[in-house]
Amino acid sequence: KNSAKAMEKELVTCNLQEKEKTAIDRSQIFQIPQRKDLETKVIVVLGKAGMGKSILVQKICQDWSNGEFSQFEFVFWFDCKQISLPEKRYSLEELLLEFFVKPREGSKEIFEYMLQNPAQVLLIFDGFKGLHDHENFPRCSASQPEQDLCSIKELLSGLIQKKILNGCTLLFTARPKDKLYQYVSKVDKTIEIVGFSPQQRELYITRYFEESPYCDSALKLIKECEYLFSHCYSPVMCRFVCFLCEAVLEVGEKSLPSTLTEVFLKFFQQKIMLMQTDVTATQNQESLATLARIAWCLGEKHQSAMKSDFIPSKEVKEFALKYGFVLPFSLPRHSDSEEEEFGSTFSDFVIQNFLCALHLLLAEELKDKNLTKYLSFLSKKKKPYNWLDLMPRFLVGLMFLQDDPYFCSLSNEDAKQSTKKQKTVLKYIRRLQINTLCPERLLELLCCVYETQNNYLLQHVALRLEPDLSFLGIVLTPPDVHVLLSILKRSRKVFSLDLQNSSIDMQGLQALVSLRNVTSFRASLSDTVRLWKSLEQTKDYELLKASTEKFVLDPFKAKTMKDISDLSDLVEMQEKMMNCVQEASGCTSYEIPAVRNLRKLEFALGPACGLQGLLKLVKILAAFPSLQHLDLDALSENGIGDEGAKSLSEVFPTLTSLETLNLSQNKITDLGAENLATALPSLSSLKTLSLYNNNICDFGAEKLAKVLPAMTSLRVLDVQYNKITGVGAQQLTDSLRKCPHIKNLVMWNPTIPYGVLEHLHQLDSRISV
Repeated sequence: KNSAKAMEKELVTCNLQEKEKTAIDRSQIFQIPQRKDLETKVIVVLGKAGMGKSILVQKICQDWSNGEFSQFEFVFWFDCKQISLPEKRYSLEELLLEFFVKPREGSKEIFEYMLQNPAQVLLIFDGFKGLHDHENFPRCSASQPEQDLCSIKELLSGLIQKKILNGCTLLFTARPKDKLYQYVSKVDKTIEIVGFSPQQRELYITRYFEESPYCDSALKLIKECEYLFSHCYSPVMCRFVCFLCEAVLEVGEKSLPSTLTEVFLKFFQQKIMLMQTDVTATQNQESLATLARIAWCLGEKHQSAMKSDFIPSKEVKEFALKYGFVLPFSLPRHSDSEEEEFGSTFSDFVIQNFLCALHLLLAEELKDKNLTKYLSFLSKKKKPYNWLDLMPRFLVGLMFLQDDPYFCSLSNEDAKQSTKKQKTVLKYIRRLQINTLCPERLLELLCCVYETQNNYLLQHVALRLEPDLSFLGIVLTPPDVHVLLSILKRSRKVFSLDLQNSSIDMQGLQALVSLRNVTSFRASLSDTVRLWKSLEQTKDYELLKASTEKFVLDPFKAKTMKDISDLSDLVEMQEKMMNCVQEASGCTSYEIPAVRNLRKLEFALGPACGLQGLLKLVKILAAFPSLQHLDLDALSENGIGDEGAKSLSEVFPTLTSLETLNLSQNKITDLGAENLATALPSLSSLKTLSLYNNNICDFGAEKLAKVLPAMTSLRVLDVQYNKITGVGAQQLTDSLRKCPHIKNLVMWNPTIPYGVLEHLHQLDSRISV
């Protein structure tokens, strides 16, 4: 417990959505500005399963072998699924120079050289998820971890804690949902692989079929099936879809399956059926059922690799290897005398997910009612099967494929059994309180229902969606957007969508905001402005105007310099819109509703960028005519100082609607207070002014006291936690007598004697003690 608490104190909360996003080239991966070369560097590559993380690290290794990344003399790449499989103990020397590569001679000298030159060593751990379960990540307790035997978890812990090979570079790959930051207290760089754009999908498909007679027809066929084309954003899914498309075209069929479940059912059919005879059909059926059970046993433990003896029979092993469902690998040995051991890993996460769903349907011990618990829509706890995130979709999809002859041959179920399972799911979904589901569970439900292609279920869900749909912080992939689109189209309601921090691509955003029954939406400001610029360039003025009318910005919180830049782009966009509208309708003026209606603006850039951000912000503040609340108080303290206060005061005359101004904790001194005081009377609507916890002294208090009578709209003034003494407090009190409109003056300061403040309160009860 104590070690767990100590670990918590070291942790840094990392919210990727707060970071600025920018595309980088592969050559920039190891560039980390403002870092000491002598310390271990930790780089994390995130990406959903199948996004190409392993391909990326293989390419890095290949590039290095061709002379790139010359800062590294040694590169070691480990597949976490494999090195974490046997519960063995390693020393760092063994891990690098026995298990990864074995030099013909001079191992000791090479290892000593690495210890003395750690900056020239790159260690890649691919698939970090495989290295932890629900235990606390252990501390490295070995006295000499380079030489002593440790568990792989302890070795990794020592590397991360800089106890081992301090100064090396660590590159981890992991899925976005993996709790990587639970174990890594400092990450120097985070990179996320986001998948193919529509243009890259087309390029991949074209390259796949470039030497095929179906080159022209394949791309057309896949693009016609929009749902499958949307799945092609994932490289691994794109490969599966291309494989199936090729098989379909070879037999002269003219259409592709409409769901992912059908795609993979057909994939298994193509793999197995084409090569089997009547004699092997039964054996293949049994082997597939056994392999499905193995997939489930491993999947429950968040594993995809196993020792070869985990597969119960030679026939099943040969079946799995023959059709490429699993891939073999050799396990590390401690010495040459040890007998070589082998393991297997499922060739692809989608195949394992599909086999898990198949097992749940084929397993005789599972009753129909028990199947719904694996859908987990109602679970308030963390989703238990999130590692097998496609499994629930395949499970529901397979239940509604009772008429598929190939599935019937696999399941050996009669029509009554299949219908019974369907009814169980129908009843389960009908009873769901859809309006109580959190965004993640709701999206999962929509994707599962889509896999059924059952009109009743699709309509049932569409009619029960809440008008205010929030997907705030939920990653919306292109297939998710397609599903959401198709279901929203079925509803007669009007919807307001919150798509902030959803990583939605521009095509998906355009499609959703184009729906007639979507009447308002919130989304990332940068994504929205990028969409509008694209529509302006293509001269689609009708959709441009419609989407600007629907966009909601209020309230807006600026947390990075990019947020301020995006806000500036929005104001600039309004000027362009005026020209567009004038060209289209002859109207001479136009305001984007989001600009016109912004009432609350929060500014939280912190001390590093606070002043710089504010100087940029004040240039556009006048563009927001309805701004009522400007909040420059942040937990990290913006520190705009006197220069920021002066710059802000210069635009006060344009802020005619401002009612609340919060300048707390900004290192403002008497000079800043004087500049503010001069301009404050021009804020004709100001009701609340907070200067809490600044560095204002008696001179600043005097300047504020002089203008209070002229600030006729002011109701509350907060100047507590400054450096005002009894002299300044007396001046503010004297001024207060001329200000019947002010209802509360908060001015407790450690520099004002309590007796003085108590006396002033007795003179005027509006002064808070």
